[in-house]
Amino acid sequence: MAPVKLRELSQSFLHSLKHVLTVHRSSLLLLLLGVFLPLQVFGELAEDVWEHQGGFPWDVPILLAIHKTAQPQLDVFVRYLTNFGVYWGVFPAAVAIAVVLLVRKQWHWLTYFIVALAGNAVLNQVTKVLLHRVRPHLWQSPAPEFDYGFPSGHAMATMSLVATLSIMAGNTRWRWWIIILGGIFVVIIGWTRLYLGVHYPSDILAGWMASLAWTIGVSLLIKPDRHRESRHF
Repeated sequence: MAPVKLRELSQSFLHSLKHVLTVHRSSLLLLLLGVFLPLQVFGELAEDVWEHQGGFPWDVPILLAIHKTAQPQLDVFVRYLTNFGVYWGVFPAAVAIAVVLLVRKQWHWLTYFIVALAGNAVLNQVTKVLLHRVRPHLWQSPAPEFDYGFPSGHAMATMSLVATLSIMAGNTRWRWWIIILGGIFVVIIGWTRLYLGVHYPSDILAGWMASLAWTIGVSLLIKPDRHRESRHF
């Protein structure tokens, strides 16, 4: 009887596992590619920063290559442009979106939006203090920063907003526009931080990875009723 029961239990387990993998396939894939993979990359970067504090072998060459394009007129433009990464772009947009969600009484989406963006900001500040990585000093920056640099706050803020909006857009026609245009915006802001010499490339990459892991991870925990709420988004 024991082998028979064991076989039945095994078959029942395999059937349940197959059901879970079939029904939750997209969520499991999102968990793997959107949370575990970015978290692994961020963890590797953070561990090296913790142990060595300095830049990675590829950090300085990339910064110097970008610095070769520096011009006085471009300095002024980039100083203006980089502010859209937080103060002139992400923050006003986040407030406007939160107000819209509040007016429309989309409480689940509003909760997700606030937790995703506010959590990113807290995570950024805590990580900076814990790892206390000094910013690069390879040249006199047109817009110097004096706090710690790992991970980049601008990289996390921009990625957080774009990733959150793409998740909230669901399967609508807006999603790919958000991903494409938002992705360009994220890369441009990241480039401005490198051009200004206030971040290592690894700061930017770590910011993107940490933000993706947090934003997508929160979306898997806070799941708004899409049938009830997403049609208004």
